[in-house]
Amino acid sequence: MNKTSRLTLVLAAALIASMFGATATCVAQTSPTTDDLQKKIDDLEKQIADIKAQIAAPAPAPAAPAAAAAPAPAPAPAAPTIATLLGPTTLSGFVDVYAGYNGNQPDTRTNTLRNFDINTGQFGLNMIELIADKAPDATAGRVGYHVSLGFGQAMNLVNSTEVGNGIPNATITNFDQYLKEGYIDYLVGKKLTVTVGKFVTPAGAEVIESKDNWNYSRGLLFSWAIPYFHFGASAKYAFNSKFSVTGYLVNGWNNSIDNNTGKTTGFSAAWTPNAKWSIIENYLVGPEQANNNGDFRNLTDTVISYNPTAKLSLMANYDYGRDHVTTGTSTGVGPFTDLYQTKWSGLAGYVKYAPNAKYYLAVRGEYFDDNQGFQTGFGLPGLELSEFTVTFQRMLSKALITRLEVRTDSADQKIFRDHNTGFANNQTTATLGLIYAFSTAPQ
Repeated sequence: MNKTSRLTLVLAAALIASMFGATATCVAQTSPTTDDLQKKIDDLEKQIADIKAQIAAPAPAPAAPAAAAAPAPAPAPAAPTIATLLGPTTLSGFVDVYAGYNGNQPDTRTNTLRNFDINTGQFGLNMIELIADKAPDATAGRVGYHVSLGFGQAMNLVNSTEVGNGIPNATITNFDQYLKEGYIDYLVGKKLTVTVGKFVTPAGAEVIESKDNWNYSRGLLFSWAIPYFHFGASAKYAFNSKFSVTGYLVNGWNNSIDNNTGKTTGFSAAWTPNAKWSIIENYLVGPEQANNNGDFRNLTDTVISYNPTAKLSLMANYDYGRDHVTTGTSTGVGPFTDLYQTKWSGLAGYVKYAPNAKYYLAVRGEYFDDNQGFQTGFGLPGLELSEFTVTFQRMLSKALITRLEVRTDSADQKIFRDHNTGFANNQTTATLGLIYAFSTAPQ
């Protein structure tokens, strides 16, 4: 039914209702007046107009459903870092430069009997080192590795004995000039670690890297009593967190290519009874003379550390060594004649006081007896040396280290170059070191 039909029915119904209503009223009452009829007609027309307007108006549109809440945006993925890209491998390194002054003002512009901080009256590059390291782990891979590349005066000295290596007709000369360390670790079970390759010596209280020592310069014992590195294998067994033992089978002292067919063996025992004390004992023995397997070099090395408080640290180092210096044929065939048995010994003491993380003051004193002058190369029987060093360190930032050092070296014979007298019994130096270190390991 269309709108017109509905309108007609509605009007008819209204008219009929009005007529019957009027008739009933007339029966019961008197006839209405003209004004009453006119008013009823007006009301009827108004009602009809309202009905027509309602029919003509469009039906209201249904209400739109409420919009669903927008899902929360997913968090943005974290930006990749070097640590996440490298995984278990850690990259680290440092740049170590210095400026030195020698009160003797030697014409050679070098310091006598010094390792690494050789130059005086000028700036020097001690070392640049880059390290890639992955520790073996029983759950995340039993194989680990360590590769350390170095450049500068320190590396020139560390690998100085590799050139030719004293081997007649040698075809390999210093192939690892810039390799400080390169070895593979394998973890057997949870307590035994086997290492194969080139690694630094376990002996001594000091190490090659300046930043890991209390003083900037290296002491007499580090420079003349012990080797720098070994090439071979080691096996370390950690009984617990306090005690471990390591055995060594290596080519010898400071040689990746052996200078004879014999091998050097040794062991290390490390004991840390508590947080304050640490004791390490090292012993190395083996033939070290070129083409000579019969004469053995022995070295005993002891390092004791004591930290009575959080700010004060003490350390002592003792070394004793002996060797036979021999002659023989270039091929190693035939008898050897002992020229002499040489020995050396030394004692070093260290004190460090650090009032806070930014500053510390370190003092070192040493005595070294080079009985035949063999280790220092002077060849002077009964040569005795001593040194006293004071070092002040300030951290400019977490990565930037500055060290100011004053040191006096003395000898019982005139071995130190002097501008005025030619040679003197002592030398005093001042050194300012600057070290920038970095690492991808979590800080």
